[in-house]
Amino acid sequence: MATITYDKATRQYPGADRPAVDDLALDITDGEFLVLVGPSGCGKSTSLRMLAGLEDVDSGAIHIGDREVTHLSPKDRDIAMVFQNYALYPHMTVAQNMGFALKIAGSPKDEINRRVAEAATLLDLEPYLDRKPKALSGGQRQRVAMGRAIVREPQVFLMDEPLSNLDAKLRVSTRSQIAALQRRLGVTTVYVTHDQVEAMTMGDRVAVLNNGVLQQCASPRALYERPANVFVAGFIGSPAMNLATCDLADGGARLGEVFLPLPRTTREAARADGSSTVTLGFRPEDLNVVGPGAEGLAGAVTLVEELGSDAYAYCRLTEGGRTHGEVDVIARVDPRAGVTKGEQIHLRPRPDALHAFSATTGERLPT
Repeated sequence: MATITYDKATRQYPGADRPAVDDLALDITDGEFLVLVGPSGCGKSTSLRMLAGLEDVDSGAIHIGDREVTHLSPKDRDIAMVFQNYALYPHMTVAQNMGFALKIAGSPKDEINRRVAEAATLLDLEPYLDRKPKALSGGQRQRVAMGRAIVREPQVFLMDEPLSNLDAKLRVSTRSQIAALQRRLGVTTVYVTHDQVEAMTMGDRVAVLNNGVLQQCASPRALYERPANVFVAGFIGSPAMNLATCDLADGGARLGEVFLPLPRTTREAARADGSSTVTLGFRPEDLNVVGPGAEGLAGAVTLVEELGSDAYAYCRLTEGGRTHGEVDVIARVDPRAGVTKGEQIHLRPRPDALHAFSATTGERLPT
């Protein structure tokens, strides 16, 4: 087992106008399951490939345990990687695929058989050891790829979107199996995904990247409850957090006709750079449906997303029947309340659940 340290690691491709990974500083503890997440092109796969030795590090350093591995070849880093496309040899059986790396390394045959058998037991692959990959389902092939990594008994597992080729139902079951298996083995794991739901359900901590820059690294709950900036606030959560630019006023801010109280420290921080506005965020579950006579945001329902136990109403804010800019709001509503498309509803954010961000920098403001 091992710790991992990215020490201001940077990777810039020739001809690119900005680094793919910019000054990444990140410590991963021994046995931790860390997920790298972000939109396409954010640098998450490049970060993983730098750790694997498949991409150069232009500046900074990377350590695995007490060794600097920045310029070591992949085979000398004691890592095992699971790819998106499985990369199984079609002419080999499951057992041969799982034990191939050990065979190349010159391990004794009985040692290879022992490790393959142990991994097959962990992954419920015992009935398939004599089959070829073409006779397996996508989920079974993914487990074989996992088994091939496990038999090497590495210090670190690296996984690059390993579930992206599976259907939705199988992804849900397989991600729980991977997370449970990692906790059982206790091997330090770095996992890359673009799916923030996958990230939140699997990781001990989640590192959010954007444009090659680390935005925040924290537990899933901390990311959800205290996002560090507007990007993290809008990226983490499904549906996403509602964000709106509001005019500052005495004692708070005003969104449309609704006054939202803010702490003095928040107001002072928002005005520190001379701004007269503040960006406020509120989760869909933190909007209450209120009666037409109460102070609230008037919204025209454009879509109702029915999810069984939950329903989400997508609304366009209106004032006197007119659209209020381009602000759209998503509210979680009682699915039994009968909210329908085209209906006018009134919503009020819970004052104790507001998130405030600088309208200039996008950074979270103190409360």
